[in-house]
Amino acid sequence: MSDTIRVETGSMGRVAYARIGPNEDLVLGVEKLCLAEGFRNAFVRGALGSLVDACLGTQEGHYIEVKGPAVEIVSLAGEVRSSGDGALRASLTGVVADPDGNVYGGPFVAGSNPICMTFEVTLEEWLPAR
Repeated sequence: MSDTIRVETGSMGRVAYARIGPNEDLVLGVEKLCLAEGFRNAFVRGALGSLVDACLGTQEGHYIEVKGPAVEIVSLAGEVRSSGDGALRASLTGVVADPDGNVYGGPFVAGSNPICMTFEVTLEEWLPAR
């Protein structure tokens, strides 16, 4: 069995509908929203928007750079987790389409995915059982 599998019980908490502004990074913006709302852990439940450019990771440790302008996010899923020191880390994976309609998928690289105009996201707080 993989070392990365973890089963956890808990309950869902509050829901936040929020906007990330232009040129702010997608991953860091989601982390910032969670901090602002006081979410220590959260799931991404919905999203709508585009990026200036996109940068996705691969299983081999390389990067896929998708040039815009206006790289559309087709789908987005992920979670935000707090570490022992209270820092938050978002792990977001998705599918994007470039201006020519080519489609790419993978985990978003933090600091390399600037929002184009605005980005709408729905976050649901996760409250792990203690």
